[in-house]
Amino acid sequence: MRSIRAEDYQDVPRAVAVMPKHYAASSRIDPHSHPRAQLLYATAGLMMATAEDGTWVVPEGHALWIPPRLPHAVAMHGAVAMCSAYLSAEAVRGFPTRARVIEVSALLAASLAALGAEPVLYDEAARGGHLAALVLDEIQRAPETKLTLPLPSDPRLRRVCLGLIEAPATTFDLDAWADRAGLSRRTLTRRFRRETGLTFGQWRARARVVRALALAADGWTPRQVAASVGYRSIQALRERTKGLLPMQTSDRRPPESISSVEP
Repeated sequence: MRSIRAEDYQDVPRAVAVMPKHYAASSRIDPHSHPRAQLLYATAGLMMATAEDGTWVVPEGHALWIPPRLPHAVAMHGAVAMCSAYLSAEAVRGFPTRARVIEVSALLAASLAALGAEPVLYDEAARGGHLAALVLDEIQRAPETKLTLPLPSDPRLRRVCLGLIEAPATTFDLDAWADRAGLSRRTLTRRFRRETGLTFGQWRARARVVRALALAADGWTPRQVAASVGYRSIQALRERTKGLLPMQTSDRRPPESISSVEP
């Protein structure tokens, strides 16, 4: 039987080692890292990963590329089925050095599933080796998505970002956030773009999408999600999430820990 312990795949003498695993809703994986690079593919459900330099949401059909030795934590929203591919350092030379969320093509999904059915020590000159090469090629060519929230290193900007993640529906404008950070509006906007690569408005919009996807995966209705992240209508929410949002119909009361605010 194939192991479901990540540590058992770090020294496998193969370029790619695949581990499928399931997690119950609300499960969490504490901060950790791996010697190998990791492709964290959500085959069902939604994951949210965090690291020192960013937050990433990984809905079904997407995967998080994690460079070797990057400390990260993962939270499950809803029941999650995942497939982790651990990739040797030699095999990923030239791959991105920062974490990123990618779209998983039908070919990559099928290749991961097929390689997962092969022995861990697959024949490198036969089907297993061909599948591993295909996995690596598809990862490298996969398009990056905008499901990333880069976090600035400046502690004042970081406090602003964490505040927006916790309360994305807040009606504070840019001047109010600048005042809270103890910065001028101009300084905040300049430093924000320099450290994150995004404008304040772009970052805030992404934060709302990230939270919306997580709440929807937890079973909230579209109306509750829209209110909680600051959208005036369900239609606006759907346009922003571009088909990524599962449209639940059950009416479920939001948890007390996250406020619902109508702008």
